[in-house]
Amino acid sequence: MIAAFAFFIAYAWSVLDTSLSPLEEQILFWTQIALWALFVIDYLVRLALCPEPWTFVKRNWFDLLVISLPMFRPLRLLQLLAVLRVFDRHAGNAMRGKVATYAIGTTLIVLIVSALAILDVERNAADTQIQTFPQALWWAIATVTTVGYGDTVPVSADGRVIAIALMIFGIALLGVVTGLLSSWIIQKVTEEDPEDETSQILQKMSEQEILIRELTQEVKALREGLSQQEEQAS
Repeated sequence: MIAAFAFFIAYAWSVLDTSLSPLEEQILFWTQIALWALFVIDYLVRLALCPEPWTFVKRNWFDLLVISLPMFRPLRLLQLLAVLRVFDRHAGNAMRGKVATYAIGTTLIVLIVSALAILDVERNAADTQIQTFPQALWWAIATVTTVGYGDTVPVSADGRVIAIALMIFGIALLGVVTGLLSSWIIQKVTEEDPEDETSQILQKMSEQEILIRELTQEVKALREGLSQQEEQAS
């Protein structure tokens, strides 16, 4: 997590500060390379220690993607989600609260990271429409919400790959939000149901009681009628 945070500082600084000297740019560049190498070593060590390497690769495909493709290296910052564990106690014990906490945290980090990444690859591209961080952040928000106004679009190949990844994340996020809303609605309906069921049961019991009384009166009347017939017959 510390390495991911250090990578974020170095990467964001190199992208946002356009007044860096060549020496400062080199320092930040090699800092990112060193941290990336640390990520690679960490992945290889965990792979070597795993008794089932193929299972490890399948379960940690995201880490492999991050260390393999340069445009996805900033996504290593998602390790910062470990910080959200501190807020678990505020989210409550309910799974829905924890999912909401992680969904919000992931979305904020992904928005910032994608804005930095798209600005990094698009700023110097020909016919670019993304030259400042506010423009990049606006594009990221419009893309992740699946709105896609089309007023700002990436023109480079790397930028389009980032856009595709962000679109997929936006679709997944929509599913999470829909699930959370459905869960909340179901909970509210469930909380109200016991009272409704109780009133319905009481109403049915009252109807059954009335029916039993009517049947009792009918049986009593039949008995009286039979008694009268027996008396007349005798």
